[in-house]
Amino acid sequence: MSADLAGLERVLGHGFQDRELLGRALTHKSRAYEKPGDGSATDNERLEFLGDAILGFAVSEFLVRRFSTYPEGRLSKLKARLVSAAHLHEVAQSLNLGDYLLLGRGEELSGGRMKKALLSDALEALIAALYLDAGLEAARQFIKAHVIEPYDPLEEIETTASTDHKSALQETAQSLKLPPPRYSVVAEEGPEHAKTFTVEVRVGKDWVSQAQGLSKKSAGQKAAQQILVQLS
Repeated sequence: MSADLAGLERVLGHGFQDRELLGRALTHKSRAYEKPGDGSATDNERLEFLGDAILGFAVSEFLVRRFSTYPEGRLSKLKARLVSAAHLHEVAQSLNLGDYLLLGRGEELSGGRMKKALLSDALEALIAALYLDAGLEAARQFIKAHVIEPYDPLEEIETTASTDHKSALQETAQSLKLPPPRYSVVAEEGPEHAKTFTVEVRVGKDWVSQAQGLSKKSAGQKAAQQILVQLS
């Protein structure tokens, strides 16, 4: 290990009562199997299994509370993004988790500290270690602070990159000899890290629509889409 565990604890904002738990969460099976005896008892795979379940629960709880009107299918898409290996890899990198991994010689030489699978698995194991050491609330707060709040998968789901409704509305208004669309933010609700914006779009005097989104951009796109439907 190339970094001190105390440094990781400072990043996590949690000092482990059971340091062995933290060490196990960071131990890849390649390192455990280099030791005599049964490596499965000391690597992080069992913790990863538990951490995956805790992560899924905490993310589901957050989404259900935050988006009480969303249908199950939409919540599932948001959850899938937040618990994906790609996203967990980003989180692990932001914590410099690779610096703290305990790897076998082969994994060390093959760049294991940067591998997506190793880092995402270690992050899940770390979540389980926090749960076992300090309870569900500690794990929940870590997930909220590091997995959910710093990222914007919600915007990614809400905005369909292949469809630019605002540009389409601009072109439609021009073809119908209508005034250009005018957009305005009419409301902002919720805490700073999770605001919901209401945007209004007007095309002349006769066409108006409002829509909500997790950003001004996504709300504007939705409002534009509604006007397009009216015009069609």
